[in-house]
Amino acid sequence: MDAGVQRRVRELGDELVGALSALPADTDPGVREALTDGIGSLRRLADVLEQASAAAAAGRPAPVDVVAPVLGVDGCKAGWVGALLEPGAPRPRVVVAPTVAELVAMVRESTGIRVVGIDIPIGLPDSTIRRADQLARKALPGKASSIFSTLTRSAYAAATRLEADTVNRGLVGQGVGAQAFALRDKIVEVDAWLRTRPTVTVLEIHPEVSFAAMAGAPIAASKKTDEGRDRRLEALAAAGISRPSVLQGSGYAVDDVLDACAVAWSAARHAAGLARSLPDPPEVFSDGLPAAIWA
Repeated sequence: MDAGVQRRVRELGDELVGALSALPADTDPGVREALTDGIGSLRRLADVLEQASAAAAAGRPAPVDVVAPVLGVDGCKAGWVGALLEPGAPRPRVVVAPTVAELVAMVRESTGIRVVGIDIPIGLPDSTIRRADQLARKALPGKASSIFSTLTRSAYAAATRLEADTVNRGLVGQGVGAQAFALRDKIVEVDAWLRTRPTVTVLEIHPEVSFAAMAGAPIAASKKTDEGRDRRLEALAAAGISRPSVLQGSGYAVDDVLDACAVAWSAARHAAGLARSLPDPPEVFSDGLPAAIWA
């Protein structure tokens, strides 16, 4: 944003302050109120413009403007933890439920969420490697290992890792690691939930891709360390997401909440028309679900 525009906005605010102080004592209260509101709006605009300029100079996006309620979701020991962002709310609200369907239903009882972002693969390939996973790895130099290859739908239908390994190798030539297969139950759960056609936009969002987008580069420190947690909290704050009032609880840890907040940030960007997808446009396999990672 041009510095002259920022300066002029502040000058207009100062001029209104002068106009307000020069009003006669018998001026209509409505005029005073309108001027006061205008001063406040111009000062807020000036602050937003300065933040946007600072972010652009640092290679980061401007702080997100939460224009509609959105929910960021991450898996945890208790099931699923969500970070709810609402317009005007001072910080994310943390919610927990054993299933993703229960979590979303619980939030929708009191809030008309527009977008649900979730850290889980959506859109399972039939006999190929997903471009979303390949592109996300390229977006995370030095952190590519945090992106697991999504297995084929047939592999997720297998009852054991050994069976899944055989199926996946036969279809795409890749085996199945223990960590990747450990996500099977949650992937199958989300896939089944999506087939109920929930009346809300649901996006796949990977926290590390979101953190890299908001920070201008991947965050190298592990989210399990104090340094990594501090770096992610700083990135969230700079991106317009205040520290949640709760960072851990029964069945969910600090890194789960931070990931949910990062997912919520990308969901808010999508609601505001600012998010981008990897790939663009998303792939679509036989399940008909758009397969892309959003940030």
